[in-house]
Amino acid sequence: MTVMPAPDEAANTSRTQSRKDRGRPATPEDSAPIMRRVKTKLTSRWATAAAVIIATIWTVPTFGLLVSSIRPAAKQVGPRSDGWWNFFADWDFTFKHYVDVTAAAGSQSANLSQYFVNSLAIVIPVTVFVLVLASMAAYIFAWGNFRGREASFIFVFALQIIPLQMALIPLLSLFTQILKLPPGSYAQLWIAHTMFGLPLGIFLLHNFISEIPGEVIEAAKVDGAGHTTIFWRIILPLSVPALASLAIFQFLWVWNDLLVALVFSGGTADVAPITQRLAEISGTRGNRDFLNPAAAFVSIIVPLAVFLGLQRFFVRGLLAGGLKG
Repeated sequence: MTVMPAPDEAANTSRTQSRKDRGRPATPEDSAPIMRRVKTKLTSRWATAAAVIIATIWTVPTFGLLVSSIRPAAKQVGPRSDGWWNFFADWDFTFKHYVDVTAAAGSQSANLSQYFVNSLAIVIPVTVFVLVLASMAAYIFAWGNFRGREASFIFVFALQIIPLQMALIPLLSLFTQILKLPPGSYAQLWIAHTMFGLPLGIFLLHNFISEIPGEVIEAAKVDGAGHTTIFWRIILPLSVPALASLAIFQFLWVWNDLLVALVFSGGTADVAPITQRLAEISGTRGNRDFLNPAAAFVSIIVPLAVFLGLQRFFVRGLLAGGLKG
């Protein structure tokens, strides 16, 4: 004979089990229904239509830039100029603008290729520095045990509200007068961009790393692993989506920067990034405006390739916090 529990007892048992479920770490089985609901919402007919409309709106300016970059100069400046959409009625095009902006004779101070290399020499080291330093700091703030940890993290987070422009002149004086860094060098740009990118990078990675189940960290400590082993063998592999998201953000921010580069590069062609060349390419009187579309399209090739290459990790990094349960 089976004895059925009383209604009150069954309700208490259900509430107790519910509290236990909320207290335990989320598992892939728990997140699976959430992922299915998100996928269902995002693949509905209305969501697909909205995505197509948004993608079209964002793509039209880029397509117009591409069309303008291959139209003859007479079609863009002067009395015969007209809009890029007239290209479909008059299929007159040329690739001369791309030759002009990349060849040595196509610029007033240096060719676009030199500035392109300068941007890569600035962006790649800065992105690596920010990823390494921010991930180390985020791990210590999330799982370290030292006095003043919370206050230190709040201080780092508060650094984001300081306007960038307020720190430019003090940093320039620090680099040139105290640290004696050579003016117009990559070192000044690397340090400045790394300092400006660390507060937000630490904040973003801390939110992700702190969500890693504590049982994983405790099990590693029981096995004798130290902070170095835990960081390199557990934290970094699990944080790949967040690291990829931060890498994309940092890469795009530094690649598109002009203000910091002008202050710390000294405006020299040996160090200045491609954004400075884009600001100068039209000439002092704007008589070379027709070269701007080709130069701008060349400048977006690398950021576009980085975003498309890391897109899968980028989306996973953005959704990871919401799918942990």
